[in-house]
Amino acid sequence: MTCKIHILCDRVGHPLHFHLTAGQTHEAAVFDTLMIGADDQLIDADGDPIAWPVAMAGDKGYRADWIDEYLLDLGITPVIPSKCNEDRDSRQIDFDREAYRDRNIVERLIGWLKECRRVFSRFEKTAKNFGGMIRMSFIQRYLRLLT
Repeated sequence: MTCKIHILCDRVGHPLHFHLTAGQTHEAAVFDTLMIGADDQLIDADGDPIAWPVAMAGDKGYRADWIDEYLLDLGITPVIPSKCNEDRDSRQIDFDREAYRDRNIVERLIGWLKECRRVFSRFEKTAKNFGGMIRMSFIQRYLRLLT
């Protein structure tokens, strides 16, 4: 009954992709799955990018060398703080505190998602149905933009 929602959103809080995992799954374990799923939203049928992120912020749970390399290979600047037990001088990337302050955008998206009663109270027992309710919430959010 416990699960974790991993969400990727754009700079203004529009959800791009999400992935559900068991509650004990670490964030970094599904980072590449989340990024690959977002490609469907960011790349058109010809394979050309519709939009491409310049930077990507994440909390310390996403701090790993392989994630930095993954993002840099895509031309995206990682904005992920170092862990307190990590040597900050050994990291190749400077941490941009100003850009990291915008990470609250995804936190506000999660807060909004918790206001959706069916998602918050988790009436759905299966991950498939729960994911469907999350998608319905996202559709509702996008439809509100049109009105």
